Amino acid sequence: MKKTIKLYYHHLLPKKFLTWVAYILANSKIVWLKNFLISDFLKKHAVNMQEALEKNPLAYSCFNDFFTRKLDPSVRTLSTSRFVCPADGAISEAGPIHQDRLLQAKGIYYSIEGLLKGSAQDCKPYFNGSFVTIYLSPKDYHRIHMPVDGKLVKQIHIPGKLYSVQPFTTENIPDIFTENERLVLHFETSQGPMVMVMVGATIVGCIGTAWQGDLTRPKKPKTTLWEKPIELKKGEEVGYFKLGSTVIVILPPESNPQWVKSLQPGTVTLLGEALAN
Repeated sequence: MKKTIKLYYHHLLPKKFLTWVAYILANSKIVWLKNFLISDFLKKHAVNMQEALEKNPLAYSCFNDFFTRKLDPSVRTLSTSRFVCPADGAISEAGPIHQDRLLQAKGIYYSIEGLLKGSAQDCKPYFNGSFVTIYLSPKDYHRIHMPVDGKLVKQIHIPGKLYSVQPFTTENIPDIFTENERLVLHFETSQGPMVMVMVGATIVGCIGTAWQGDLTRPKKPKTTLWEKPIELKKGEEVGYFKLGSTVIVILPPESNPQWVKSLQPGTVTLLGEALAN
């Protein structure tokens, strides 16, 4: 009964309005306001500021700058494994794709076609492939990095709903990842094709990329192609969330990643550590 009430309440929340208000507040450079927001956040979440490049939380010009803070390069080591973890966070799910179905959580599946909103040419190479989903909690570092050397060849920004993607909702609301706003990034890598999907959520003011900065939420899917693909090395920054969310990495069957055995749901991840060999 309690779960039903909580889900009903979440469906009723004016999620887009709340997200817009949060974005305005988080971008404010009024000193007393941004200091209050940052200090209150630190009281509620165990943020390790000693890992940040700028360790003084009140030195940031607004809450969003604090939230998307850069890491001190010395606090993460890049593994020599084939694929490295793209973000700090926790594993939601990882493993094989069953034909075109990916596991969301606890017996709930969703489709590659629904997630990528692409053509058959975009989706079919990943049938029976592999995936890993990483949830970034509020306390985590919120920039996403490359798991492997690659070239960005296509980007699709898909508008959608803004359900929360915390474990409670992913375990109880089907198709969250195919209904929420998301940025789909298609890469050609040294290990074959790869897709990274950055999923938006409630209070996520915006998704940004290292090459374009903050992205305006489109009214319909927006595809961007590059005549000269953007080249990124393993460990280089891909993008960021202005408030937390989820990243999904999808690989084709020929990549045949051997996931690190410890990668079970709930496992804490750190940027740059071994993900698969």
